[in-house]
Amino acid sequence: MSDNSSCNAVEFQEQFLSSMYSIQICMAVISNLFALWLLVTRERNNWHTSVVLSCNLAISDLLYSLTLPLLIDYYVKEMDWLYGTAACKIERFLFNCNLYVSIYFIMCISVTRYMAIVHPFFSRNNVSPAKAKVASVIIWMFVIAISSPVLKFTSTCPAANNTTHCVLNSYCATTSQDVANSIFYYKVFLAVVGCFVPFLVTFLSYAALFRVVWRNPNISYLVKRKVALMVFAAVVLSAISFLPYHFIQCYYLYARVNEPGSECNSLYMAYQVSKGLVTMNMCIHPMLYVAEFDNIRMACCRS
Repeated sequence: MSDNSSCNAVEFQEQFLSSMYSIQICMAVISNLFALWLLVTRERNNWHTSVVLSCNLAISDLLYSLTLPLLIDYYVKEMDWLYGTAACKIERFLFNCNLYVSIYFIMCISVTRYMAIVHPFFSRNNVSPAKAKVASVIIWMFVIAISSPVLKFTSTCPAANNTTHCVLNSYCATTSQDVANSIFYYKVFLAVVGCFVPFLVTFLSYAALFRVVWRNPNISYLVKRKVALMVFAAVVLSAISFLPYHFIQCYYLYARVNEPGSECNSLYMAYQVSKGLVTMNMCIHPMLYVAEFDNIRMACCRS
């Protein structure tokens, strides 16, 4: 397999991602620390299921944001990885863990809100913070399990100008066709199990929640509008952050395997933009989910 050194878009990747990650690390650390502080202080007497799930989401985002300095340095130095193969594998592994932990906790938050508003009696009797903690452990274990192949498929490989790239093995010139195919199928699996299925559950949960709230005569129009805005923002954030990245990544890897040379320039640039979008979610999550608490709680109380 050929590397990307022949693509004119590599310079765009270096400049775009180094700038995006520099902005994101500042926003993510500040916003997630602030969100955790709010969740622990404002909600400490009301430690309900959504708070447990949101805390896990904030912790995941905060942990991954602390790995961004290595990537910033990598792209500033024209994609020259100086930290060894082990650090390369761990960084890519943490990226996958943060990505899919975020997606699954967003799904769980949407389901718990759907249950609280659409099936309030069932929710009060069967949904509890203790069960949310158990679900959180299961999510972390599941995501670690499906992300672990990244440790095998990621490595450092020599590139032009005596540089070392930290990439999936399919990007290395010495990688066989069979290995490249295996990586492609693994990424398709992650796209379906890690993104498309939980996104569908999230979308259906919020759609049902919105339908019930909008039809409830006991809820004021102002609250309905606020809930509608928050639901719309949650769905659009997930769609913009996660879906393009997985679609473009799968197509890009397919092009590398089946249509060598066609993956350069426009497709390569689109792939880099999707990388910036998928990590932007960790900056927006705190503002979105902390802002939602009061609106959802008010709607729930009137259901």
